[in-house]
Amino acid sequence: MRRKILLATLSYFSSVVILLSFLYWFLRNEGFSESNFLIAMVIILALALGWGYIISSHLLAPKEDLDENLSQLSSEILHELNIPLSTIKANTSLLKKKLQDEKSLQRINRIEASSVRLERLYEELVYSIKKELHPIEKETLVLRLLLQERIEVFEAFGRNGFLLDADDKKIRVDKIGFEKMIDNLLMNAMKYSSKESPIKILLEENILMIIDEGIGMDETQLLKVYERYYQSDNRRDGEGIGLALVKAYCDEEDIDIQIQSEKGEGTSISLNLQRVHI
Repeated sequence: MRRKILLATLSYFSSVVILLSFLYWFLRNEGFSESNFLIAMVIILALALGWGYIISSHLLAPKEDLDENLSQLSSEILHELNIPLSTIKANTSLLKKKLQDEKSLQRINRIEASSVRLERLYEELVYSIKKELHPIEKETLVLRLLLQERIEVFEAFGRNGFLLDADDKKIRVDKIGFEKMIDNLLMNAMKYSSKESPIKILLEENILMIIDEGIGMDETQLLKVYERYYQSDNRRDGEGIGLALVKAYCDEEDIDIQIQSEKGEGTSISLNLQRVHI
């Protein structure tokens, strides 16, 4: 695509040079006058407009066709994925009503929890595809309710406890993108903390803080923390892209993010929501 753009730029530049050369030749042979100048300008503008239309249509038309085909293909695939997901949820719900055995119920609950996680991944996939094709519409949300909902998802893992202290402040954001950001931060806090230590989520004025008592990071690690695929501890599961995605989202939404951490003491992440609050 870059090569095509470069060739189109050079082609249009060459055409401008040719048109200016024509203007020079025409005025030199016909003599400079207001009428001759206007005639030459009309011819040049018409040719420039036509040539610009031809170049832009050849560049943009394939992209529009590709976006349309991708959108249609994605819709079809996502629709097919949604069918078995709905089937799993419906059948697990029916089985739960009939089963009495504790172990069987536990297995069904695990299947149900996995289907909820799969549904979340499905929603994020839909979101990612839509975001590539066109801007995502923002929504007005009550921050405390959103945080409580995300906490409940992570509490299902039966790992860390959570302490939430937030009021009913409203924010206007891209909902799934904001949830993905919070999920990444909570997952990191859990991953680098012991199971016994709680994760604190505090809202003070417009500053949302996520605080853990985990392994923490030193200054060298803090400098690299937003690098894609970087992990402060390679022994932990993960791909090292969580904070890179968080930073990218914060930059898009104009949310200032600050990280304070000490080795062995834990990590505190602050999100300034001043520009997204209502």
